[in-house]
Amino acid sequence: MPDQNRDNDQDSPRKNSTEADDVLLSPVPPGMTLENIIDLTGELEHLNELVMLQLKKEGGFSCPESYFSVVQPLLDLLEIEIRIRYHANMNCQELTLLVQDWIDKEIAEMKK
Repeated sequence: MPDQNRDNDQDSPRKNSTEADDVLLSPVPPGMTLENIIDLTGELEHLNELVMLQLKKEGGFSCPESYFSVVQPLLDLLEIEIRIRYHANMNCQELTLLVQDWIDKEIAEMKK
């Protein structure tokens, strides 16, 4: 198996940190926000199902701050998943399947 840690390999060309970051987290199309992606994929109701399960698991919420403290981590995780799995040639259907898959897995975990 090739050496995964090329930082110690003196013969390999060094990448600058932005090139390395680009490999790890593919940028979504310029100007696309998580909200845009959810709208584009039509996954708002599906995502809402996950949010409601999370809120129920956490015992509900008593104010907007407590709501966002429960919801924001979910949205952050979804955004990370999209950044990791997105690729430049991905079409809308593939992006929709990526979002659906992640939401389905999170719902399944919560229902255990």
